[in-house]
Amino acid sequence: MRKRSISFLLRLSESEHVRLMNEVKQTGLSREAYIRALINGYIPKPLPPPDYYAMMRELHAIGNNLNQLAAKAHATGHLDRAAFQQEADQLRRAVQYIQQAVTAPELRTEPRGNLNVHLP
Repeated sequence: MRKRSISFLLRLSESEHVRLMNEVKQTGLSREAYIRALINGYIPKPLPPPDYYAMMRELHAIGNNLNQLAAKAHATGHLDRAAFQQEADQLRRAVQYIQQAVTAPELRTEPRGNLNVHLP
């Protein structure tokens, strides 16, 4: 037996449908899952940038390396300063890359003459 046995018809204007489908597309969810999230009080977030998962894997790898260095330092009473500095530098570079990827403005792909500004 299906968990969801109730269905209903919803009529939308063309502009409402376009807006709904644009918002659904940004989240990567199905239309139904998107609407269920809204009904349950959640606002679905847009999908992360394409390189988000690669960035997260890099941060996890650096964190694991730093944890291993800390465990070794705790066990032996000696910290490999060169290895620690190398990992700390790699972490700093990764954070800078993520900040750049997430906060830097992107170049517009359409020609300048086609600037569409929508003011409230």
